[in-house]
Amino acid sequence: MGGTASAFVVATVGDNTIDRYVGDETARYAGGNAYNVAAQLAGHGRPVAYFGAVGGDANARVITRGLHRAGVDAAGLVTLAGPTAVTTIRVDDGERSFESEEFGVTADYFPSDEHLGLLARAEWVHVGMLPRADELRSRLAALRRARGGRGPVVSQDCAVASGFTELAVAFGSVGEHGDARGWAAEAIAGGAATAVVTRGAAGAIATDGTDWFEQPAVPVEVVDTTGAGDAFIAGYVDARVAGLGQAAALERGARWAAAACGHRGGWPLARVGATSGRR
Repeated sequence: MGGTASAFVVATVGDNTIDRYVGDETARYAGGNAYNVAAQLAGHGRPVAYFGAVGGDANARVITRGLHRAGVDAAGLVTLAGPTAVTTIRVDDGERSFESEEFGVTADYFPSDEHLGLLARAEWVHVGMLPRADELRSRLAALRRARGGRGPVVSQDCAVASGFTELAVAFGSVGEHGDARGWAAEAIAGGAATAVVTRGAAGAIATDGTDWFEQPAVPVEVVDTTGAGDAFIAGYVDARVAGLGQAAALERGARWAAAACGHRGGWPLARVGATSGRR
């Protein structure tokens, strides 16, 4: 199902899902951690490709159309036997809670050797939910060594994928009252070069183990927090790819996260049936 590889700068690897809202609100959105990050980057003009899996069902077409609508290169989208992932989010009196997650074929996905070669040529690879994330980071590191040190910066959403080795940027989330500095120290000790931790309304921090940076949350009237963390990651990655430092990257991440809280779904055109105006 994948498209032809293009000159993408960033690649995201891992999960996609249909976010199915039930209860006081009924709607469907194309989302998922890695998927949302790709859609956010593409929406801000960054060339990006998505690598992940869908099943052979109607939901797969929704995911594929969403990539096209967002402007994401589907170079790494494959079809596996089984269902496309579905996440059910219950809305009661304006409050949202995750009711169930059916991971479907995303639980079995891993990039092929051919797709690993494509990933190795990107400037930045971000890993979302991926059961074999440790293996992916190790394989990319081996390819980088084989190419004389040339290869992508690798980041990972460690809230949904495990491991810190061979990782340039570890993203974590501890909530407004969590121990962000403790989590960051654990990530650095585990092998990550940089740790970035979001704290909801309390903002975010980043460290390389020596220097620390803090970023307050950007005030916003919240419509839906779904995908706000993914938008933060996308903003941070976009700034770093552009050559900006930690403070500027955290600030861009905070702004993109605030914008994501202002609309339904993980990216602006995530709702099934939305149109982009492309011809």
